[in-house]
Amino acid sequence: MLHDVVKAIYQGDYRIEIEFDDGQKGVVDFSRYLNRGGVFERFKEIEFFRSFSVNAELGVLTWGDEVDIAPETLYAEATGSGLPGWMEPEKGASRDLHGSLSPTPVR
Repeated sequence: MLHDVVKAIYQGDYRIEIEFDDGQKGVVDFSRYLNRGGVFERFKEIEFFRSFSVNAELGVLTWGDEVDIAPETLYAEATGSGLPGWMEPEKGASRDLHGSLSPTPVR
């Protein structure tokens, strides 16, 4: 089951407390996103990072029109519940250079 983000409170540094539609909540440390590059490069500007909001229509945490993070990822991190099965890599699959899943060659 997917859970929408309903509330988010800045906790200092790169931590945000996130509450979900089922009442579960927890603090997510976003500092690991700092080295990902791409759209997350903007997180290095702490003022940009602190400018997050909750898009109530979509149930996601967003930074302007540029960045959002899937609520199921946030739920797993905030609650320690793990990702839904459909988000886990398939057994026997590996990631290619672009991060896409590809079957492991059979030898």
